[in-house]
Amino acid sequence: MAKLIGIATHSTSKGPISTHEHIHVSKESGLENDYQGARRRETQVTLLSYKRWQEVCKQLGADIDWTERRANLLIDDMDFDESMIGQQVQVGSVLLEITKETDPCARMEALQPGLKQALTPNWYGGARCKVLREGEIKLDDNVSLLKRF
Repeated sequence: MAKLIGIATHSTSKGPISTHEHIHVSKESGLENDYQGARRRETQVTLLSYKRWQEVCKQLGADIDWTERRANLLIDDMDFDESMIGQQVQVGSVLLEITKETDPCARMEALQPGLKQALTPNWYGGARCKVLREGEIKLDDNVSLLKRF
């Protein structure tokens, strides 16, 4: 089973990243004090695969902290792809629904030449989600994909 190994927020666009050991997630604003959650209901929370992030960094010969990706939740062993749109993801007691890919932005290229391109295929840049059930999450919470009915 996958685990939540990182939680991060930023209170303003391009603002500094804050990491957390636990945080409240709401239907109205996503992660507490995160700037993107309240603005974009369908894409409140971003997920990033630790495994894929490490692959990309290795490919580029760079050691880039995952928070530079500006994703909210880092998951140790979960991949994302287009077939997962509409799939529900449970993180601790919180329930999310994958709504789209997190497209890498120009900021990635400024961090490391080639990073934007390396994150582009196969959803390596992560997934965006809306909150279906709110609650508290913490590091080491189980993360699972729920079966489709």
